[in-house]
Amino acid sequence: MTFKKDISRRDLLGSAAATLAVTVVPRHVLGGANYVAPSDKLTVGYIGCGTQGLREMVRLIQDPELKIVAVCDPNKSTTDYVDWSLHGIRNGIRRVLEDPNWGEGLDGIPGGRDIGQEVVEKYYAKGQDSGSYKGCSSDADYRELLEKEKDLDAVKVMTPDHLHAAVSIAAMKKGKHVVIHKPIANRVREARLTIETARKTGVSTHLLAWSKRSGYGLVRDWIKGGAIGTLREIHNWSNRPVWPQWTANPSETPPIPNGFDWDLWLGPVPHRPYHPNYTHAVFRGWYDFGAGSIADMGTYSLWPLFLTLGFDAVPESIEANGTTTCAITDHVSRGVKNDVAFPYSSVVRFKFPPQGEWPAIDIWWHDGGMKPPLPEELAATDKELPREGMMFVGDSGKIVAGFRCESPHIIPEKKMIEITGAAEPPKDETDRRERNWVAAFKSGKEAPGSFLKASAVTETILLGGVALRARKRLVYDSRNMNITNVPEANQYLTREDRTGWEL
Repeated sequence: MTFKKDISRRDLLGSAAATLAVTVVPRHVLGGANYVAPSDKLTVGYIGCGTQGLREMVRLIQDPELKIVAVCDPNKSTTDYVDWSLHGIRNGIRRVLEDPNWGEGLDGIPGGRDIGQEVVEKYYAKGQDSGSYKGCSSDADYRELLEKEKDLDAVKVMTPDHLHAAVSIAAMKKGKHVVIHKPIANRVREARLTIETARKTGVSTHLLAWSKRSGYGLVRDWIKGGAIGTLREIHNWSNRPVWPQWTANPSETPPIPNGFDWDLWLGPVPHRPYHPNYTHAVFRGWYDFGAGSIADMGTYSLWPLFLTLGFDAVPESIEANGTTTCAITDHVSRGVKNDVAFPYSSVVRFKFPPQGEWPAIDIWWHDGGMKPPLPEELAATDKELPREGMMFVGDSGKIVAGFRCESPHIIPEKKMIEITGAAEPPKDETDRRERNWVAAFKSGKEAPGSFLKASAVTETILLGGVALRARKRLVYDSRNMNITNVPEANQYLTREDRTGWEL
């Protein structure tokens, strides 16, 4: 896609200066060294105005290289959202708008497209002599947004997981660049379709979980140098989930909140009655709507690992175990078969074939308070594994690090000093460049977090959810996207889309 240099109708109408004659003058005369002409800005449609969407919006909107010109969300405006603090969203909006009274009358946690539109227009109004700005459209349906917004360059997708593929594919087919929150999709087939669409359309894409941390490179170099012998296992563990988990679909049918289009929120997922336990920050725990703790946090930790070590294969087999529970009915306790939601805690083992310079290894995922066994090297010094972390196990040693490979240590400390000459590693340097995708999208180049680089890790993560549902060891034929030993588990690789939502 070639980035447009023409001034759009929106830029003319949205500005209080629209009535002035357009004169070509150097940008430094117009607005100083940091001034970006309207024709040089990346125009962005913001799809998803929930808590995380608004949290990231107030940071993104300050970037002079882009302009949010449209917002979209099936919810008009409510204050029933769930977040990690009661006033975090409100206070973030207050800071960016420089309005200490914003949201004073709101009771609860706000979200929805009306809130998103208000934030955008009030922020841009600060830069207008009139103090007014009306240049951000608002839609409930992303398909209508894409149809109407002809001068749109890119979309940022901040919806629940089950809509990621549908929105991304629709946008890319319209020639729009796509930046998205993790994961790319919550079904293997949908992830493959999304990545293939990026390849065919040639638009720029970026998965926001991308980062470059020096700890991964340090661990790679230590392992290559023989610090722990031949690498055999990698363990990654998280304290997630940090949201309620359920073992069955709710039976109650409360009314749909005013202004909330439940049908649009469901998207491709088969219809069911509305319930708040499905929506907002708790969607991720459901197989239909989310992709579990491993997609929530494992994308952050495992993707940089794959990129740094050069992993490009998917597992040959996957086995998973999760929490079980019982319910008492008529005085009899019976096991609950849960095929609707991720378990409270789980352990997943991915067995990888040899790839590149690496031997066959196992990658283990642990969540919900589960950790690998405490290494003897730590037990001997009365130390514990961190709440979240990563461990590399070789046939002659171990490396323990933070969850995203921060501050890695060869254990025991004596061995760390012998090999590196110091008890502590160099200071961790992290490069997330959260908005480097803006420059890539403007130039039409591949962003560092391109979907094309995330195929192996995305498929691996989603196969973990498949194994949890099957509760059996699965043998996977990646070339044909087929589980060969448990054929009935293949149903979990895809979904039967609702009529009108087929991909």
